[in-house]
Amino acid sequence: MEERLAWIKLKPQTWAHWQPVNGGLQAHDLLSRRYPQAACVVSEPIPSHRDYASALLTKSWWNPARWTGQAVRFQPPAEASVQMLWANMALHMASDPQELMGHWHQALATGGFLMFSCLGPDSLARLRELYRGLGWPAPSHEFTDMHDWGDMLVAAGFAEPVMDMERITLTFQSPERLLEELRGLGRNLHLNRFASLRGRQWLRQLMAILANEPLELEFEVIYGHAFKPVPRLAVRPETVLSLEQMKDSLRAAKTRQLGL
Repeated sequence: MEERLAWIKLKPQTWAHWQPVNGGLQAHDLLSRRYPQAACVVSEPIPSHRDYASALLTKSWWNPARWTGQAVRFQPPAEASVQMLWANMALHMASDPQELMGHWHQALATGGFLMFSCLGPDSLARLRELYRGLGWPAPSHEFTDMHDWGDMLVAAGFAEPVMDMERITLTFQSPERLLEELRGLGRNLHLNRFASLRGRQWLRQLMAILANEPLELEFEVIYGHAFKPVPRLAVRPETVLSLEQMKDSLRAAKTRQLGL
């Protein structure tokens, strides 16, 4: 995702890092090196995540901003205050993604751009099939297709959305490590997920099944970027007149011209 910035000529004076703890703090180092003189605001709504990010991004020896550039501020970006907003792996976890896009659009200055990634619908295909065969609820909520994300971006006011994707397969040495990776990805937001906690017997059954399956998780990773365009001129509401109303209007205008 960071490599795609080479295609964009605009160099932001201020950029926003959206929920970097879930998205991966390693990217912050890459972005700071690419834009060493740019100011940065970090938006982390969860206090524990904000404290964790602050400890690493402002005190860590490898952070370039410690030696050059401007200090990182931990606050939501103000309206039209940033030229780039970076949001890694946030969109597919939003309960209302169009509302989230609206927040991003509001934070960006005109001409600024959004960089984001999220999971696509082919993610966890094998695990979904396994759960379905056992009659269990889905292990994850459904993920949105990249073409639909593009439509939502346009509806939110963005222009020139560019979308692409890649498929990544992760392999694991044990079922325990595979489940640990799943837990780190976030909550299952499926409406028909398990309604209560599962017990040790269920976990032992899952472990036994996974032990006889390829220890793999497939991910479809969607990448996208879009720009905030100059606002369009307001269009006057349409006025509908009947033929008789048009005649009356023309007669009144002619009367005014004659001074009658």
